[in-house]
Amino acid sequence: MRTENVELTVLCLVHTETEILLQNRIKKDWKGFTLPGGHIEKNESIVDAVIREIKEETGLTIYHPKLCGIKQFPMDHGRYLVFLFETKEFTGTLVSSSEGDMHWIKMSELSKINLVEDFSDLLKVMLDENLNEFQYVKEQEDWKVVLK
Repeated sequence: MRTENVELTVLCLVHTETEILLQNRIKKDWKGFTLPGGHIEKNESIVDAVIREIKEETGLTIYHPKLCGIKQFPMDHGRYLVFLFETKEFTGTLVSSSEGDMHWIKMSELSKINLVEDFSDLLKVMLDENLNEFQYVKEQEDWKVVLK
């Protein structure tokens, strides 16, 4: 089968040389500090979606988001795809949203906060030029993370 149902989403690493913008996500699924992002709307450009989502969740306007990887995992009847972006270019005043409070966190302090479970692998894919993909693979009843 060459076609399948796909859910399309974006995440963006908004950062400076020393800090990263994280959302303290309050939803039960994927709870903890993570990158802001969300779903791509029907017929919306993927780049437009990441710009819109960051504006909605953080109040910031980002510029020149760079695609730096893809995260994917199987779901019932299809696949969940997350386009991973990063940028250091932004303007505006930081606000929080109903998704969670936004915080600038020093990179050196990441180990001291409650990050979502797969955050370190996610960040690795986004920052390592030799990696492009974060994939969850189900082997029997266990989930395995594969980085490529």
